[in-house]
Amino acid sequence: MYLRNVDVLVRYFARRCRDPQTVADLTSETFVRAVDGFAKFDPHRGSDRAWLFGIATRVFARHCEQSAGSRDAALRLGCHRPLDEDEIEELAERIDAEREGAALMRRYQQLPAIEGAAVEIVDLDGLTPKEAAVALGVSRAAFRKRLSRARSRLRKEHHCSD
Repeated sequence: MYLRNVDVLVRYFARRCRDPQTVADLTSETFVRAVDGFAKFDPHRGSDRAWLFGIATRVFARHCEQSAGSRDAALRLGCHRPLDEDEIEELAERIDAEREGAALMRRYQQLPAIEGAAVEIVDLDGLTPKEAAVALGVSRAAFRKRLSRARSRLRKEHHCSD
């Protein structure tokens, strides 16, 4: 499960964070939480990737809450393994590679949050609509409607800017 999903989760976090250490920490935390909660994973409800994305979205939300709370950086990083230079360089390259995805995300920010999340998780992260619905905790029908609405708004915006 780790090998199949680590790269897509690194890309997910790299679109949101510019610091390689933070990307590594959030990716690691996602897998730690997955290991802790693996007994609750139900493959009949969706794929392991969808399940991991559900965890990743909660990990990132928690990270944002902590950052917004202006916690002391030493306290936040106290239990994290520092990256060596090679790891920092590799993650910095991945972050740079995700700049196009980050630019698309800025366009999505004009959408309602749930619609932007729908487009991102399907079009950038490659989940199927069924998997994405599971990851976001909504019904398939509601997800399809949100995805369709978001894509329609983006097409309108694209045509207006031409």
